[in-house]
Amino acid sequence: MKRLIAFLLLVATAPWCMAASEYEPLDPVYINLSDTASLQRGARLFINYCLSCHSAAYMRYRRMAKDLDISEELLKENLMFAGDKPGDLMRTTMPAEYAKDWFGVVPPDLTLIARVRKPDWIYTYLRNFYLDDGSPSGWNNTLFQNVAMPHVLYGLQGSQRLVSNSSEGDGKRIFRLEKPGTMAPEEYDNAMRDLTNFLVYLGEPAKLERYLIGVFVMLFLGGLLVLSYLLKKEYWKELH
Repeated sequence: MKRLIAFLLLVATAPWCMAASEYEPLDPVYINLSDTASLQRGARLFINYCLSCHSAAYMRYRRMAKDLDISEELLKENLMFAGDKPGDLMRTTMPAEYAKDWFGVVPPDLTLIARVRKPDWIYTYLRNFYLDDGSPSGWNNTLFQNVAMPHVLYGLQGSQRLVSNSSEGDGKRIFRLEKPGTMAPEEYDNAMRDLTNFLVYLGEPAKLERYLIGVFVMLFLGGLLVLSYLLKKEYWKELH
């Protein structure tokens, strides 16, 4: 009985316990796990910019390469660090104690981040870093205030200042670009869509197989419908 009461209280109070950032307006992102090129680009971004601090410890390099149609040769040349092997898990090389000293917290594993935070949140977060002189890292994020993570992608996006956390009436944040990056704004948005797409894949790689199975199931049911209709006509033809 006590457990039931505790559970009901937890459900009732959960919305009020969420961080304020959870209610910030999110930018929608189109996720397409059948877009192999997008997943490949996202994997490259993840390994080059994220894996140095964050692990994806429930995914193996070989499994990722197989799912994303990446040859083992390209995998070894472009998507693996020197000491890694194709059968290894995608772990960061940064020792946890060093990470805690540098950032104040150990960077979380990102294998399931898309299932916890959802794609729109990740996509918005990756595009909403801004310069903050009062932050230890020099960066902040409108969606996650006082985040410990620095903006590791600033070389692509550029450096921007927060002008307003919402424009008049539409709930959009306004930034002023102080130093452009190597990508144009639209190009950077597309790159973050690719990275978000890859993180969604990481959270549930079996989705790729389920989609394929779903196509075969629908084809089978369609064929079965035709056969059932023809069989029905054969049974009832003498009564009509």
